[in-house]
Amino acid sequence: MKRVGFVLKRGSREAETIARELAAWATARGCQVIVGTGEGDGIADVTCVPDGELVAKVDLLVVLGGDGTLLHGAGLVAEAKVPLLGINLGTLGFLTQFDPREARDALGRALDGTLAVEERMRLTVTLRATSGETASRHALNDAVISKWAMPRLIEVRATLDDDEITRYKADGLIVATPTGSTAYNLAAGGPILTPGQAAISITPICPHTLTNRPLVVPATARVCVQVEGESHGAILSVDGQWARTLGKGDVVDIAQAATPLVLYRSGKTYFEILREKLKWGEREPRKP
Repeated sequence: MKRVGFVLKRGSREAETIARELAAWATARGCQVIVGTGEGDGIADVTCVPDGELVAKVDLLVVLGGDGTLLHGAGLVAEAKVPLLGINLGTLGFLTQFDPREARDALGRALDGTLAVEERMRLTVTLRATSGETASRHALNDAVISKWAMPRLIEVRATLDDDEITRYKADGLIVATPTGSTAYNLAAGGPILTPGQAAISITPICPHTLTNRPLVVPATARVCVQVEGESHGAILSVDGQWARTLGKGDVVDIAQAATPLVLYRSGKTYFEILREKLKWGEREPRKP
C-alpha cells in the first residue's frame, strides 16, 4: 500500500477542494492518505498526524500551493528523501511545476513509478551566536542575512573555506542554491544557476560599493559570514520559513547538506520553465 501525504496552502479553498478529490481517488486505488494535523478537515478517510511525524508516515508528499508551501513541505520530509509532487496554486511556481488540471495524472504516474524525479541540492545553515546559542536549519532556496527595519547598512565579513572573501557593507547578503538562484537572489541581481550545477551563489543586496559583485563558488566549499560593527537589527532567515536576530560577532556557517530534496518534475525543460514563468529572453513589444 502506498502512503500518500498532503500539505495544503493555508486558507486556500482551492487546495482543500483538490485535496478532497485527489484523496478520494487515491483511496479508491488502495492508498492510505495522510495529512498534517488541522489539514484534514472535510477530507474523508484520511489519517491525521502531527507535522513532525509526517516524514515517517508517507512514501510521497503532494504539495498543493505555491513555492512557499513546497518549501514548508520540504522542511518536513526532505531529510528522508521523500519525493515531493508540487501542484501549483501560486503565481510563479518554479518548484510546484504541475498545473491543477494535471494533478490526478501526475499523482497516478508518481504512484506507478513512471514520473521522473530530480534531486535538488540543499544547504545546512548553522548559527553560532556569541551568547553560546547554536541553531541549525536546512535551506532549499537560500540563507539571507539582512537588516530588519532600520534604514542603515549592515557590516559582515565573508570567508570561503577560511579564506577571506571580503567585508560587505550592504543591505544584506544572500547565499543561494541553484534552486534558489531564481528567487530573492535573482531579484538582487544575482546569477541564474541551472539545477544540476554543484555551486552556491553569494550575492550582496544593495552593496555600498560598485566593486562588490555576485560570486559563484563550488558546492563543496564552506561559506562563513560573521556580523561585524553594529548589527542594527540584522536577521538571518532560512527559506523565508525560519528567522533569528543577529548580533555583533554572531557567525553563520553555510555548507552543502548531505541530503538533497527529491522532486517530481514535469516534462518541461528548465529553460522552458524560465521562459514561461519569467518571460525570459522575450522582448517587450514596441510601443506604437
